[in-house]
Amino acid sequence: MEIVENHKNGYVISTDRKKLNVALIHDFLTNESGWSNGIPYEKVEKSINNSLNFGIYFEDNLIGFARVISDFSTIAYIGDIFILKAHRGLGLSKWLMEVIMGHNELQGLRRWILLTSTAEWLYEKYGFTKLPQPEIYMEKHNPKVYQSE
Repeated sequence: MEIVENHKNGYVISTDRKKLNVALIHDFLTNESGWSNGIPYEKVEKSINNSLNFGIYFEDNLIGFARVISDFSTIAYIGDIFILKAHRGLGLSKWLMEVIMGHNELQGLRRWILLTSTAEWLYEKYGFTKLPQPEIYMEKHNPKVYQSE
């Protein structure tokens, strides 16, 4: 897949997987995210290798991240979105969402999915809504999966 880069105010969003600082991503997910506490490094690495990744960089240092899991035809899931605390409040999460939603390979999809408990206001700006029919939604969720590894 073609690598995409966007520049704004000294920041860069890139889909180049080789630029990612997997150790930083792992550290954030396992220690700060609240949704992936304790996730093993190998799981983070594998998830990145099987996703379309968006890294945000300032002075060549990774300061934010998101990944998209998709068949690039009908559906996409956005996950593991974060901006490091020192760079929050600058509109970077909005810019990141704009870049993700505008990516050429993610156009014309029937369904987008994300799970959040903290930033509904952000995702609503990009057309995300609460489930209109939650009674048809099913999941198999094991929140303790990383504790057993």
